[in-house]
Amino acid sequence: MSITVKEVLNKKDLKTFVKIPFPMYKDNPYWVPQLIKDEMEIFDRAKNPAFENADARLFLAFKDGKAVGRIAAINSRVANQKYHSKNLRFGWFDAPDDPDVAAALFKVVEDWAKELGMETLTGPHGFCDLDPQGMLVEGFDQLATIAGYYNFPYYQTLVEGQGFIKEIDYVEFRCQVPPMSAFPEKLLRLAERIKERGGLRVLKFSNKKEILGRAEEFFHLLDEAFEEIYGAVPLTEKQIHYFIKKYFSYVDKDLFQAVVNEKDEMVGFMLSMPNFSKAFQKANGRLLPLGWWHIMRALKKSDILDFYLAGIKKSYRGLGVDLLMVVQIAYAANAKGIRFTESNQELENNSKIQAQWKYFNPVQHKRKRIFKKVLK
Repeated sequence: MSITVKEVLNKKDLKTFVKIPFPMYKDNPYWVPQLIKDEMEIFDRAKNPAFENADARLFLAFKDGKAVGRIAAINSRVANQKYHSKNLRFGWFDAPDDPDVAAALFKVVEDWAKELGMETLTGPHGFCDLDPQGMLVEGFDQLATIAGYYNFPYYQTLVEGQGFIKEIDYVEFRCQVPPMSAFPEKLLRLAERIKERGGLRVLKFSNKKEILGRAEEFFHLLDEAFEEIYGAVPLTEKQIHYFIKKYFSYVDKDLFQAVVNEKDEMVGFMLSMPNFSKAFQKANGRLLPLGWWHIMRALKKSDILDFYLAGIKKSYRGLGVDLLMVVQIAYAANAKGIRFTESNQELENNSKIQAQWKYFNPVQHKRKRIFKKVLK
């Protein structure tokens, strides 16, 4: 059978690229489709400010004239500058269980990498940490979240068959939300002492306007908190404004925890949202005609809480800021009738962030992997 690879160079091809997973995972109960409009926008150079510091090429694989696979290659100049590396990222990889299709896709990525003088390939990545990353290697019977991808078990075999090995793993935890009556009283008292001793307080937002007023500060603290995290790259001011506009209108005022000091400076944050997985499955990639309704309904009614981002200012680590936020989110979750939480992706060696879930009976139920290949 004939396999060819074509670069995506127009909007029609881009739509084909974005829609590749839909027929592949049509009957899979664990896959969560992304919104087609949002995926199209990620690769729109006029809309996504990530292209100020990166370039990308997208490729489609055809088998007997039918589009069956895809891959994105990302040259993140800001990442290579930060890590003093010559690395090309890959992402958005989807293919049938066919080593020849995978080989054809990775060959064009490697060819571009060598043309650029790169020494390594890593992935799956996005442009930054706010894009989905990592390939599922454990937890294929678990529902995906909208913050991460789902893939079939054979993907790992395809990638390793192209000479990739493990670089680092992310782990995810499913937790139970304890009723406040079962929350250790000594921890509640300790949280109060931490606030008094450190001159700290948890912000209480009255409306979304107040949240938007602190959004830029949140992203600047995010950059500092993630500076040492594997693969993280700093965001430009344009990217910050882009993500604020794109996501912060959906933030629930009761689920955005922020701790400030006596000077009203943000020193810690924890951002969580109701789980949208079932709503996105029903939307099936589109807001119309009823996709928006399912998503808005999930905002108001969900018994699962997804954690997205958490971080603490370096000079305030080890002072109990994490406990303040965990206690506050426990109060908020109980008030909303939330029974379970999803941690989303955390680096396997990030013991500090994982320690936050010990009060929630955590069970590790997913593992995702970043792969690496040294180019010869």
